[in-house]
Formats: sequence, structure tokens, C-alpha cells
Amino acid sequence: MRITVLFFATLRDVVGARQMNVELDDAASTIERLRAELSERYPAAADNLKVALAAINEEFAFDHDRIGDGDEVAFFPPVSGGEAERPEIFRLPREPINHDEIIAAVRTERTGAVCVFTGTVRGQTDKDGHLPQTDYLEYEAYEPMALAKMKQAAAEIRQRWPKVEGIAIVQRLGQLQVGDNTVLCACSSPHRDDGCFEAARYGIDRLKEIVPVWKKEVGGAGESWIEGEYRPSPVDRDRA
Repeated sequence: MRITVLFFATLRDVVGARQMNVELDDAASTIERLRAELSERYPAAADNLKVALAAINEEFAFDHDRIGDGDEVAFFPPVSGGEAERPEIFRLPREPINHDEIIAAVRTERTGAVCVFTGTVRGQTDKDGHLPQTDYLEYEAYEPMALAKMKQAAAEIRQRWPKVEGIAIVQRLGQLQVGDNTVLCACSSPHRDDGCFEAARYGIDRLKEIVPVWKKEVGGAGESWIEGEYRPSPVDRDRA
């Protein structure tokens, strides 16, 4: 039978692949027997495979569980709850952003500084020297891709500012009134000089560049979708 095997984190690096197709002779193969076979193929990964968690078709699996033809089997390290030591939050809510809740969520025991950028709906927008009144904004997103790109922006932050601990990127959707909060990017770190200011600025800038979210302005001058000018290039693809 033929199955797909996925590897994550350390296992991915040791095996040298995230995904591969595997032919199994035994139609009644189990997770335990698959571990053994993969350990023979990749001896350097044997110790990691021994302690790795397993899943069959996106559900936790155990050594005695059988694998069927066409199944997807994943091996990965024990999950740490989104890395409690380095929390990450990515959301596209339609309700108001609770800033205090976000700040609390990105803090760790080592946190001494949290930098937060938050945006609100303004009542007037400067357009060529005119200040037309805004009644409300309407936000929409290509949601699965938007969340993926938020995660990419966070990964880029970690690469540039490794001392940053918690990261939150939140973008509201739907109809928002003047004064409503619209977006938040928060980063925590042990000290204010450990990159939290720069990281928060980078996060909101990358959101405006690569996260597919658009807004429509509705007001005295009519209504129009606001489109940006940034054109992503191949370097903006997620290389993870």
C-alpha cells in the first residue's frame, strides 16, 4: 500500500524532507512498524522517531494503530501548546480587539517590555488636501492565506529579533465604525532594547505588504476599495 508521511520540526531537518510517499508491504502495518521501517531508512532520525508523536489523517495515533492505504501519517515532537515560552497569536476577528487580553497573552515570565501598535478608524482621511468624512470602513480578507502570511511575518520577526518572545498579529474584519480598533501588532521581550519596538513596527508593515486584507471606505465622498501599491516578489514566499 502507498501512504504519505509528513515530518515536522527536528525530524524534518534530520530526514531532509517535509513530505514523502512511502510504499508499505504489509497492508496491516501499524505506527510502531512504520517507526521501525523509517528508522532503518534514516538511522540518524531513529532517536527522534522513537519519541515522536504520531498522527493518522490529522488525528493523534498510537503505536498499535493500523495504517490504511492512502492514509497521511505525520511524525512530530511533543506539542508545547504553541510554545508557552514564545506565544503567538494570529486572528481575524469580527469583534473588538481586547488589548489587555492580547498583552497578557504575549507576556512570559521573562517579559519586561511589550510594544503594541494598534490602529483605529479615523473620521477623516486626507485625500489630496481634502478631508472627506468617513462613515465606516468595511474589511475583508482571503482568510486562510491571511493567517498563513501572519505566521510568516512572525517567523521573519523571530529571524531578525531572536530575543522577541510573544508575537500577536490581529486584523479585524467586517464593518467598523469611526473610533473602532482595526488592527493590532504586539511584541514582547525581556527588555525594551531587545527588539520589541522594531519588531512591532516590522509586523504591521509586513501585514500591510503581504497579508491579503482590503478595506472599503464609505463616507461623504462615496465608497471605494483602498488598494495598495506593494507588489510581492518571490522573496515574499514563505520559505519555512
